[in-house]
Amino acid sequence: MLSEMKRVERFEDLVARQKARVLAQTVYKMTRERTFAKDIGLSSQVQRAAVSIMANIAEGFERNRPGEFHQFLSIAKGSCAEVRSHLYAAHDAGYLEQDRFAELLVQAEEVGRIIGGLRVSVAGQKRQPRDSDGSPSSTQYSAQSTQH
Repeated sequence: MLSEMKRVERFEDLVARQKARVLAQTVYKMTRERTFAKDIGLSSQVQRAAVSIMANIAEGFERNRPGEFHQFLSIAKGSCAEVRSHLYAAHDAGYLEQDRFAELLVQAEEVGRIIGGLRVSVAGQKRQPRDSDGSPSSTQYSAQSTQH
């Protein structure tokens, strides 16, 4: 469970970021489909929100400070909600069939839950002893946040 810890060296190793990347790929494919592609505004907005999720995870991780990482994860989670909101708009506009909409919504919800779990793990790191530069003595997150 949470007692098993794994050191994460690269943001690419975080499951939250991996799943966010898959979501972004799916969003880009979806927005290239016939009728959706014609709605440039909504297509662009949902694409930017999807990319923002994985970008904020990466940027926060690379700052190497749990407090900042936690803040960037909060932003990523907000972007995930934005993607879900845009999915509703796309569905309502007739760009997504019900089955496709439900599948994408589940995928976005999963990414949000994983980010939420990682935020809990990072919040625990904020209370850890710090090195002389103010960073935590090691960058560790729960194994659940880093494994498939």
